[in-house]
Amino acid sequence: MDNQGGITVQRALELPGLRSGLPEVVACADRLGRTVRWVHAGEVPNIASLLKGGELLLTTGLGLGTRPAEQRAFVRRLADRGIAALVVELGPRFTRLPATLVETARAAGLPLVQLHREVPFVAVTEEVHTEIVNGHYALLQKAEEVHRRCTEALLGGGGIPQVLRILADFTANPVFLETPDGQLLYAAASSAGDPGADPLQVWEGLRGQREAEPSANTVVVDVPGGGHGTGSVRARLVLVGVSGPLLPVHRMAAERTAGVLAVVLMQARQEEELAARGRGDFLTDLAEGRISAEDAPAQARVLGFKPGAGPLLPVVMRLSDLGPSGNWAVLARAVLEELSSVGVPFLLGVRPVEGRVPLLVSLRAESERTAVADRVAAALRAGVERAGLDRATAPPAVVVGVAGGWTAASAGLRHAAETATAAHGLPARPWYDARRLDIDLLLWRLREHPDLAAFVDRAIGPLRTHDAASRPPLLPTLETYLAHAGRKAETARELHLNRQTLYNRLARIAELLGTDLDDPETVLSLSLALRARRHTTPS
Repeated sequence: MDNQGGITVQRALELPGLRSGLPEVVACADRLGRTVRWVHAGEVPNIASLLKGGELLLTTGLGLGTRPAEQRAFVRRLADRGIAALVVELGPRFTRLPATLVETARAAGLPLVQLHREVPFVAVTEEVHTEIVNGHYALLQKAEEVHRRCTEALLGGGGIPQVLRILADFTANPVFLETPDGQLLYAAASSAGDPGADPLQVWEGLRGQREAEPSANTVVVDVPGGGHGTGSVRARLVLVGVSGPLLPVHRMAAERTAGVLAVVLMQARQEEELAARGRGDFLTDLAEGRISAEDAPAQARVLGFKPGAGPLLPVVMRLSDLGPSGNWAVLARAVLEELSSVGVPFLLGVRPVEGRVPLLVSLRAESERTAVADRVAAALRAGVERAGLDRATAPPAVVVGVAGGWTAASAGLRHAAETATAAHGLPARPWYDARRLDIDLLLWRLREHPDLAAFVDRAIGPLRTHDAASRPPLLPTLETYLAHAGRKAETARELHLNRQTLYNRLARIAELLGTDLDDPETVLSLSLALRARRHTTPS
């Protein structure tokens, strides 16, 4: 069987039907590797007009003509048609093929075979066709095996990246999933391919090449769905022959894989989510050091982020756990639309498992940090509201990191991501500066240590007990008092209390805790305990 989905001329000559005719190759023996797509038998002079290319033509020579000019024209028309080979049975018409026929076939590059014994053409046709059909079936089995593995990967909890990796390994070449307008969603490299072929670099080169002139060694398969028309396209699967040629069986496997992807995309309506998740994966890999600062700019460009020469500002938004009903596709689309009005380059992703929305913003100068952070935080919260996710148990926490280059962006994203988790549940603010939440981050990291819970219990346990049984609660009064650094007038004003009432409450707090609220060490201890209680469970 030929790996292109047919059989070779050589294989056809080895089958019993043609072999019984004692075949002799008289021209282009070096081209017997050509693929035979079908067999045709005929005796008419204009038979070339009936062929499509790739046929093995069987004839007794009655249509070849008697004059050399007719014979040359006959062979040239067949060669121009692209048939696989011409097989002439010797007998009443020819006892030996004319030299004109042989020379013309040789010049045209057309394999020419003469049969020294009569053979039943119908038996040859049936035999070759059976071999071709069996070959196609074998290819179908290979493609179906890829389909089966992709389906099993999804049923086993895998996602689109795993499916693409299976296809990439099968083709030994990189595979890409793109939006209908050509934006990259996912890239997968083959574990058996060229280890130096970075799929993102391949994609960068491929994009410019496809815009100029499509490559013959590129396969593009539409992933259907996503629109109202019957021909609508949700995404495109792109195979690129970098490490080896792409064969018809690879296209067949890609078409079956596209069917699997179509089901996934239709179920989740996740084109935007896919793109946002892909960017979220990149930003997380950058934060966790899996992508170096040297490689990051090129990969960011592939994902559509082209920052200016100024510093990069890392921002992370943390939402409460949304569960399976969280519509991240809606969130990603809403936030992207809101951020487009900010007027600066940005790269936004989502990390649904962690409930995070990381992004990098390109600043013109460090002095823009506060103003841009204000606009970005407002856009993030507006996107959450538009997506209907503002009804979560706690408001989203937006944390802004330190601006700098790609190396700083890596550390800044990691710090902001951790801090956003620690800040979740703090009093609502437009955004938090990651540099001012290091104490909260430290306390969050210690949240499972029993000594932290014991410390909180010792420091403010009596107030917890009081507030559980009596009114008014005293913990809010203490928090406000400490937040205003012990300034009683400001505390009373924020709590809408007269001074005497505040004094009475502070005296009661001091009595319950058995401490002096004017003592600096006591104030520090109580401040830490109030911060730590958000991360601990009451004993």
